Amino acid sequence: MVKKIFRSNLAVTLAVLLAAFVLLMGFLYEYFSAISRGELEVLTDTLASAFDYGGVDALEAVVPDERRVTLIDGDGNVIYDSVVDAETMENHSDREEFIEATSVGVGESTRYSSTLTERTIYRAVLLSDGSVLRVSVSGYSVLTLTLGMLQPMLICALAALALSAFISSKTAKKIVVPINELDLEHPLENDVYGELSPLLLRIYKQNDEIEKRMEELRLRDRELRDITSNMKEGLVLLGEDGKIVSINPAAASLFDVKGDAVGRDFICVCRSTEVTGALEKAKFEGHSETRYEKGGSTWQLEMSRTESDSGSTGASGAGTVLIAFDVTASLSAEEMRREFTANVSHELKTPLQSIMGSAELLENGLVKDEDKARFIGNIRRESERLVSLIDDIIRLSRLDEGTDFTYESVDIYALAKEEVEAVSEIAARRKITVSLCGEETVVYGVRRLFHEILYNLCDNAVKYNVDGGSVTVSVGYEDGRVLLSVRDTGIGIPKEHIPRIFERFYRVDKSRSKMTGGTGLGLSIVRHAVLYMKGEIYVESEVGVGTEIKVLLPQQI
Repeated sequence: MVKKIFRSNLAVTLAVLLAAFVLLMGFLYEYFSAISRGELEVLTDTLASAFDYGGVDALEAVVPDERRVTLIDGDGNVIYDSVVDAETMENHSDREEFIEATSVGVGESTRYSSTLTERTIYRAVLLSDGSVLRVSVSGYSVLTLTLGMLQPMLICALAALALSAFISSKTAKKIVVPINELDLEHPLENDVYGELSPLLLRIYKQNDEIEKRMEELRLRDRELRDITSNMKEGLVLLGEDGKIVSINPAAASLFDVKGDAVGRDFICVCRSTEVTGALEKAKFEGHSETRYEKGGSTWQLEMSRTESDSGSTGASGAGTVLIAFDVTASLSAEEMRREFTANVSHELKTPLQSIMGSAELLENGLVKDEDKARFIGNIRRESERLVSLIDDIIRLSRLDEGTDFTYESVDIYALAKEEVEAVSEIAARRKITVSLCGEETVVYGVRRLFHEILYNLCDNAVKYNVDGGSVTVSVGYEDGRVLLSVRDTGIGIPKEHIPRIFERFYRVDKSRSKMTGGTGLGLSIVRHAVLYMKGEIYVESEVGVGTEIKVLLPQQI
């Protein structure tokens, strides 16, 4: 801008100098022309008077040396010339000043030399005897005058240009300083040239619009970060060059990303060939998926290509979205369902086969009369076992489905007392002592589930005890929670089996379980019931010494 102002000022200066030069030349030319004509007029009148007074002799006596005087008769013939021999001169009847003088008494004309460097003014007057007196004066033409004035004019022009350049430079910088110091963050607060007001107002409106857009973008970015940071699923956004655009904490933890990963190539973050291969597939086919194992967990990775604004469907100009789902629990549940189905089929098949075998022998009369009671008793026992198994399966299914149970205030101590009395008769047959200790303990929970917990724990404590052993049931409080403990002096559980005893149909000693009539679902029901009421369950056991199972429940569920 400074250069533009500087050049403009110089251009104006040049234009002014040129106009002044032209005007000055015109003025000088007209000025000197007027002087020459005035002088010529006076001289012509003086010479005409001298001729009238004394003829040619008087005329020769007063003719100035620097002026040319010519006397022409009425036919145009030259009678006398102060410079050239009159006899050698041509007829002047065709000269403009001669014609005009013979017509109106006075004539005047101007003629230039062939080089345009000299100008001659002619003035002719008609004398009393009919002849014409012509006087001429020579002077510089405009071109000659201009060339003569060129040097001083150039000197003046150069001086003017230098001064103009200096002033223009200073002026331009001074003009630009307030513009350079504009506060564009607060454009309306600037006290500057009025001509800039529309521009500053427009900048203010644009700043306001930009700030609104930026605030919207910041808000959306915060919302996206809040959403993705709280997601359990991993989310990674990749650009078309395969570099990370965004990654949430879950994905950063999954791929062990340290620090800020934005801008890094994803292949440097995850070196799994299966994952990178799936990304390439998604980039060209639009979608792909794969599994990723880490730390005993299984993740399902879903990858989808994001199209560019131009709607391109090729690999070029498109990014990729990667979403990771932890499917460990679902895979485990699926595996558990398969095992449960297989176990249920096996557990149901065994008593049914026994019932069918006994019934078939009785039906075909292959059983002696004295053995019929034994076969019928076997059918009854297997039927009872089948019914018990079905009941346990139904209970477990209800817990799996999350059936809404009725919550109420329950006295655990009173329920435990009922269960102790229920198993005491069976325990007495094997001389097992069952005792209850503690105090009245009220908790807000599901009465039916407490019954399931106490029944199965007490039943197992008796079944897997030794003859003459003991079972102790304790109810009370511990660290602000309700404590329910069942301890026995039974056979105990090997340490390697403890983590699996709550699995469905899992038996530590299968032969003993079959002998005691267990279904293998009791502890699984206990675990599900405890978890349903937001509790925790712990097992301590030693082979040959006994087992203690503790259940801790919140007082308000």
